[in-house]
Amino acid sequence: MPESIDVLVYGGTSAGVCAAIAAADAGASVLLVEPGRHLGGMTSGGLGYTDVGDERALGGPAARLRADIAEHYAVPVGHYAGPEPHVAEQIFERWLERSGVRVEFGASLRSIAMRQGRDGAEVGELVFETGLTVSAGVVIDATYEGDAMAASGVPYRVGREDASLYGERFAGRQELVPGMHAMPPWVSPFAGDPSGRIQSGILPQLHDTELAPVGSGDGGVMAYGYRVCLTTTADRIPFERPDDYDEEYWELGRRLFANDRRNGVERPAGRMLGLEPNLPGGMADGNSLGPVSLNVLDGSAWEYPDASPERRREIVEHHLSHTRGFLYFLSHDPAVPASVRREVSRWGLPAGEFADTGHLPHQLYVREARRMLGETVLTEHDLLAGRIPEDTVALGSYHIDIREVQRIWRWVYEHPAPIGTVFTEGYLSVPVPLYGIPYRALVPRREHAANLIVPVCLSASAVAFASVRMEPQYMMLGHAAGTAAALAVDAGCPVQDVPRERLRERLADSGQRLSPR
Repeated sequence: MPESIDVLVYGGTSAGVCAAIAAADAGASVLLVEPGRHLGGMTSGGLGYTDVGDERALGGPAARLRADIAEHYAVPVGHYAGPEPHVAEQIFERWLERSGVRVEFGASLRSIAMRQGRDGAEVGELVFETGLTVSAGVVIDATYEGDAMAASGVPYRVGREDASLYGERFAGRQELVPGMHAMPPWVSPFAGDPSGRIQSGILPQLHDTELAPVGSGDGGVMAYGYRVCLTTTADRIPFERPDDYDEEYWELGRRLFANDRRNGVERPAGRMLGLEPNLPGGMADGNSLGPVSLNVLDGSAWEYPDASPERRREIVEHHLSHTRGFLYFLSHDPAVPASVRREVSRWGLPAGEFADTGHLPHQLYVREARRMLGETVLTEHDLLAGRIPEDTVALGSYHIDIREVQRIWRWVYEHPAPIGTVFTEGYLSVPVPLYGIPYRALVPRREHAANLIVPVCLSASAVAFASVRMEPQYMMLGHAAGTAAALAVDAGCPVQDVPRERLRERLADSGQRLSPR
């Protein structure tokens, strides 16, 4: 017999933690199931420098986390951009314990059986790889991938849509433009010819595919990577040569630095990795900054959202290998400028973080995966206009932050013969005002699933999602999802019929900010 529960939350991300707590605090019986061994997703998985945006948007658990961080370090609220990863996880653990939420670790979803309810399809029995079988009144999919949503048969999209679909200016494949993250011109993509004149095999780290027309929907997904924590303390773990280190894999980096030398460019280490000591204890939150970085741009992120569990594990290991190799390359390869090697060698991995995962984060930065097609679709127009819908359950404010989508090559037709050149494509950073995220974007259409709420892979265009996808917003959306789930259970109604004003009242009472005022 399956275990019966009021609310099942799948995914121990920051959204999942906050959803579980909100539902439990509202009186529902709650089970939080996490496929891995850690809580907090990216908030405890290396993204220490929290992308806040406009602080007026922060309420509910996002504000509570900032307050708890300040209390832990005995500093004013906002003094640190984020906590050490293990501190974030400890805070989440403490919250769950106080709310009496039961957590099951190491339980990946195997299957979902749908059932026909009074008001449409419903998520029925959920079976996990551990053998755990659960039937829940409401299911909250708080994973970065939207796996429970997909297994329920709810329609979704992956990657960039065509600009014509919603009339969005920033949708689809982007122009090849310069920028901090872009490859400079005249770096050859050909393995056998650094001059770029003779096509002779393509270098690793390139997405060897045809480039779609500008504005077309190509399904492109922004790059994934690991946000590494770095330290200069005496007990740091130095960057050693990985067992799987591949010299050829880093030829692109060598050509970048050779191009810099030819053009008199001095690229500091901090513009390759991000070495600002912005976390407690002088730790840095390593980010993807330069043309060759912690981001993996070979197209593997495009494959990840709908990949099998086995293929996902291969992609994750590929990203880990890239991360280990990049840190060693920057600190040891003779082609890297001596100033960069010296600076990167001052840093290492912190001995006190991620001890069970080789001191690299336990969470791959899955910046985007699936996106539900729900009751409404949040678009670029909603964000740029600063719309506050009547059913707003959280505010957003971070700019439309689309990281690089692919690294490709094209012929450039220069006299006397064309030259193959590497290009980086997709990066965008577009400011937005405060805007509201509607409850309708968190729920499927009732005919698809009447008891499912999706606070992470919510219903948004690729452009709009690039702003919503920040951890503070995930926390607040998880909080809204848990509150709504408890209301649906109490009323015995579909999640689509939760009284919006009652939901908003409860959210406001818990400190959630629902308008800019």
